[in-house]
Amino acid sequence: MDRFPTPARPAARPTHRPDTLRAGAAALGAVCLLVAGTLTAQAHAQPAPAADSTTVTPAGDYFTAKLTGTASFKSGSVTAKCTVSSSVPTSPPGTDDQNRIPAAPGNHNDAGPVSSPINAPTFSSCSTGIPGVSATITTSGSWAVSMQNGSPSTGTMTIPTGGVVVKTSGLANCTITAAPTGSAQVDGAWTNGAPSTLAFANASVPISVTGGFGCPTSATSSTFTATYQVTDVTAPGSSVTVTG
Repeated sequence: MDRFPTPARPAARPTHRPDTLRAGAAALGAVCLLVAGTLTAQAHAQPAPAADSTTVTPAGDYFTAKLTGTASFKSGSVTAKCTVSSSVPTSPPGTDDQNRIPAAPGNHNDAGPVSSPINAPTFSSCSTGIPGVSATITTSGSWAVSMQNGSPSTGTMTIPTGGVVVKTSGLANCTITAAPTGSAQVDGAWTNGAPSTLAFANASVPISVTGGFGCPTSATSSTFTATYQVTDVTAPGSSVTVTG
């Protein structure tokens, strides 16, 4: 008796799981990148924290800033050091608002520094420490200082364009100009006391240098180091203080 022929088995369907897995992984990666990008954008969009409130007292009083120790400007291989420097109110005090703490309520800022215009500090009794090379420092323009309460409190001095010029003469004839293309801000540390002090430690200042042999003509920045005692000249028994 004839047997029925065995039906042929249908061909197995090709599987595409590896492709499917790869596609899924790619989609998951895209989602992760999208989420990461969104989180990064949100992080960048967060506003910067507000500065601390600042109050400078006594409101409306005039002050002087006088160097204690030595002030130094280091520009490449040339360092000028001065033992006398100060910024004082216009004489007689009351002539203008130079070196004056703003009157209330201007002596307080809810979120930021309190600023005062100052007369350009003078520098004298300067030297380089190099035999045969002398130094002089001249200043000009509209200067300012701003005090910011914090931990620590700070004082920022604004040097106007070309506001400091250091000239050396003798074996090296150089001209070093601070803030040559625009005003520059120099940050220092403020300490309340009797007297209070404003200290600059290797603060960077942009410069340009011209001159011949021995001049650091490739230097583009200088460091400034000095400590000033800040005293009240309106009420000598009072201390200039920076608080919140």
